[in-house]
Amino acid sequence: MARHLFILNDPPYGTERSYNAVRLARSLLNAEEEVRIFLLGDAAACAVAGQKVPQGYYNLGDMLGGVVRRKGEISVCGTCMDARGITGERLIEGAARGTMDVLTQWTQWADKLLVF
Repeated sequence: MARHLFILNDPPYGTERSYNAVRLARSLLNAEEEVRIFLLGDAAACAVAGQKVPQGYYNLGDMLGGVVRRKGEISVCGTCMDARGITGERLIEGAARGTMDVLTQWTQWADKLLVF
């Protein structure tokens, strides 16, 4: 079983990079691989709970919730959260405020690093 670290930089909407990264992460979890996702920059908004999207459109918050339910881990850059006015209470259940130290530890843990 390989350990995969995803680092996402793009916002939840307006580009499909974060969407596709989370799709791959969920697929790896279904294949019983280990997955951690670290959200940087505009990707911090991906983990905001209660996102309202048009009917039939994907919801990154819900998708990340699926990662957590499958035992994946999610950390959100605290500096990036602060810059965007995102508090810990606004994050989806299971996502944690993170630091560069967390990202460093996770990078050392990973067998494979994927950056979106």
